Amino acid sequence: MKTPDIHDYIAPGRRAHLVGIGGVSMSPLAEVLHGMGMEITGSDRSESAAVAHLRGLGIPVAIGHRAENLRDAELVVRTAAVHDDNPEIAGAHARGIPVFERAQAWGSIMRSYQNALCISGTHGKTTTTSMCTHIIMAAGRDPTVMIGGTLPLLGAGHRVGRGDTIILESCEYCNSFLSFYPTVAVILNIEADHLDFFKDLEDVQRSFRAFADRVPEQGLIIANRDDANTMHTLAGETRPMLTFGLEQGDVHAANLTWDHGLPSFDILCRGELFCRVSLAVPGVHNVRNALAAAAAAIALHVPAQAVSARLRAFHGAGRRLEHKGSYHGAQVYDDYAHHPGELQALLSTAKTLGYQRVVCAFQPHTYSRTEALFDAFVQALQLSDVTLLAEIFAAREVNEHGTSSKALAAQIPGSRYFPTLDALTDYLREIARPGDLILTVGAGDIYTVGEALVQSPA
Repeated sequence: MKTPDIHDYIAPGRRAHLVGIGGVSMSPLAEVLHGMGMEITGSDRSESAAVAHLRGLGIPVAIGHRAENLRDAELVVRTAAVHDDNPEIAGAHARGIPVFERAQAWGSIMRSYQNALCISGTHGKTTTTSMCTHIIMAAGRDPTVMIGGTLPLLGAGHRVGRGDTIILESCEYCNSFLSFYPTVAVILNIEADHLDFFKDLEDVQRSFRAFADRVPEQGLIIANRDDANTMHTLAGETRPMLTFGLEQGDVHAANLTWDHGLPSFDILCRGELFCRVSLAVPGVHNVRNALAAAAAAIALHVPAQAVSARLRAFHGAGRRLEHKGSYHGAQVYDDYAHHPGELQALLSTAKTLGYQRVVCAFQPHTYSRTEALFDAFVQALQLSDVTLLAEIFAAREVNEHGTSSKALAAQIPGSRYFPTLDALTDYLREIARPGDLILTVGAGDIYTVGEALVQSPA
């Protein structure tokens, strides 16, 4: 029997049911499909602001998952968290209703946009996608946007526009970005990660090459000239390419200066001055992110003035060196870094900001990543003046590896291990002092430690 093609179903008048419709990328998906003229229904585990918003658009949303919620749906779209034992998915299979993944639906949608800008990479996706959003909105393009984090400019992680451009953060995990149809594909960097899915670095590289190969012959690949893995992955690529880098590449920086950890630099494109940029976010990694965003803007023929002005106005995305407040004179920030490369960039940047001590409270994310990248984590975490380790955030895994943050602490001189977040918070209350930069770091729930700390009585 022929496998159903989602492109046959994403069309005005078709009836789609979204399971987990209140999710961060499902609710904008529902809104976009509804705007296309499709009949949308959905379900979610609980009431939320997103559910209320969708109902306000006339989209029926049921709370709780039951097979009867499917009604007369012609297709079902689910999030990665919804499995085959879900009553609605089981009901769809029983009735022969095709079930598609969220990424497949976004991929089908982007085929209707003249410009589909997809930002990929092991690190920096959310920040660079956010920078691109700032720039392209300033240019009046009215883009549709899907970001893996909250952008203060949007008050959310998504935006439904009416222009000819869609901007998507594009993740390699489970090869989800291989459902996309980029006209401009950005590759920020490639490292070994998600090793619960990929076998090794070569497997990751194969996935990124397949992503690049989804760009049409008249499209463009934007690649990090400074990243050896990226350039190796793209060796022999025949599609048009625009490279970026600090001092090399088609788009690169010149006359880079620093003021209290914040960079200013000229952006040159193939030897010509494009614009000068002053960033309000610190670190050399953000210079690279800005260069990638500028390269994307150049590819989409965005004026230099929009690039310069909006990069200057960009103050970061949610959970990317996000200021949470202060406690006992210490400044408390939160960051999503959960890979050794991200930790290295974050802590190296933190050391340049003029604080007396950098206190890093880190929560590793998944047992498989911690075990596979153990030595790199040990090395990166020694950059902070004080290293505090919370227990590993399991996410989608069970601990079949027998690993623990206690093993990391044993290899990092002067570090301390905390079995609970409450114990870690209490310790931070004891040691916080003026001149400290306290960082809560990780992709799990470590951010709650910083929030509890700044809300503590003085």
